[in-house]
Amino acid sequence: MSQAKDFAPSCPAPIAQYPQVLLAHGGGGRLMHQLIERVFLSAFSNPLLDTGHDAAVLEVGAARIAFTTDSYVVRPLFFPGGTIGTLAVNGTVNDLAMAGARPLALSAGFIIEEGLAVETLQRVVASMQAAAVEAGVAIVTGDTKVVDRGKGDGVFINTAGVGVVEHGLRIAPASVRAGDAVILSGDIGRHGMAIMAVREGLQFESAIESDCAPLSAPVLDLVSSGVDVHCLRDITRGGLASALNEIAGSAKVGMTIDERPVPVREDVRGACEILGFDPMYVANEGRFIVFAPEHQADRVVEVLRRHPVSGDACVIGRVTLERPGLVVVRSILGATRVLDMLSGEQLPRIC
Repeated sequence: MSQAKDFAPSCPAPIAQYPQVLLAHGGGGRLMHQLIERVFLSAFSNPLLDTGHDAAVLEVGAARIAFTTDSYVVRPLFFPGGTIGTLAVNGTVNDLAMAGARPLALSAGFIIEEGLAVETLQRVVASMQAAAVEAGVAIVTGDTKVVDRGKGDGVFINTAGVGVVEHGLRIAPASVRAGDAVILSGDIGRHGMAIMAVREGLQFESAIESDCAPLSAPVLDLVSSGVDVHCLRDITRGGLASALNEIAGSAKVGMTIDERPVPVREDVRGACEILGFDPMYVANEGRFIVFAPEHQADRVVEVLRRHPVSGDACVIGRVTLERPGLVVVRSILGATRVLDMLSGEQLPRIC
C-alpha cells in the first residue's frame, strides 16, 4: 500500500539490488522497504511520516484529522468478491480506520488506457459508488488522465481519504508495548488466493472470494467500547507476516505468535499448497490485527465478533521484550521459527 506505513524505516541495502525488485514486484517486501527508506524517507522525513502508520493524524485546531492515500493496479480488474473499484474505496477507508478515524470523504484519480471500453469503466465506477455507500463515505473530488494504448493496462486508480479522530487514544506502532495481546480479526489469505485462482485458472467447488470489505464499523465499535487500543494494522500486501514484522520493527519489540488459532479456509489452504505459498504471507483486504493490553484481549474479541467482517476474531500471540524486531511463530506441529519478512513480494499486482 502506498501510505505512511510504506515509509517505515528498515536497514538499508545496496542500491544495485533495487531495480530488479521494482521491475519484478513493485512493492511489499524487505528490499522495497529498504528502497523506501533510502529514497523517500530520506527526502520527505518529518514527524508525521516517521510514525510509520497507515494514515497521518493531523492536529487541525481542536480537531484531529486522519489523512491517507493509496494507488491500485490490480490485475484482473474484476475478480470474485470485488473489483479494482471496491479495492480503491475499501483500501483507503481501511487505512483511515487503522488510525482509529471515522472516514468522511475520498478523492478518486483515474489513469485510463486509451481504448478501454466505456462499459468497463462504468462497471468500475459503479462498484466504487456501491462500496462508498456501504462504507459511509462520499467521493467528493477527483481527476482523470488518459495514457497511450498499451501503457496503462486498462485503468489504474488512486484514492485519498480524510477522516476524523473522535477519541484521545494514540493508535500507532510506537504505542505497542510488551505484554500486549495480538488479536486477528478473521481468516487470512482469501484476497491473494482469489486473485491467483483467476490468474492460474484454478477450479474449486466454489470460487474463492476476496475478503475485500470496509473495516470502520468494528474499529469504531472497539474504540467506543473503552478498550485501550494501542495499534491497528490491516494485513494487506505481504499478509499477516509482513504486518507483524512492520510493527515489531517500528515499536522495537518482539512477538510470539501461535499459528494454531490462525484461521485459514480449506480452499485457501489448498490453493496455497498448489501454488507453493504460505498463507501467513498472502494478502488480505478485509482483515486487521489489534494490539491491546493482554487483560483486555477477551473484550476485544467479544466486540469484534459482533460484526460479520470480524466474526472469527481470535487471540494469536503476545508482544514481548525478547528479540526486539523479530517475530517468532509456533507452528501447528509445535516447532518454532522466525517469521521473517520476504525479500520481495510473492504476489504482484494483487491490489
